[in-house]
Amino acid sequence: MKNNSSDPRYKIAHREALIGVGLALINFIWWFAFAYGLGDRSPEDYTYILGLPSWFVYSCIGGFILMAVLVTFVVTVWFKEVPFDQEEGGQE
Repeated sequence: MKNNSSDPRYKIAHREALIGVGLALINFIWWFAFAYGLGDRSPEDYTYILGLPSWFVYSCIGGFILMAVLVTFVVTVWFKEVPFDQEEGGQE
């Protein structure tokens, strides 16, 4: 039985998992900062964009657009194609 810690696929998967956690943290911080930063006022004091409160536009719509761009960039630039099948010469 092969030692899985020496398999380079595990190193790649670990790195990509950490990147995914980082992206999730960025998403949460972005959402929290705008939702509670701009939304922590009386509704009479809100500013509106296309009829929606600005905190909602920036946190939910802007955050979604930002994360879609970031995830697309990260997947195309930093993630690697990893084969899932057994290595050649190994036993199944």
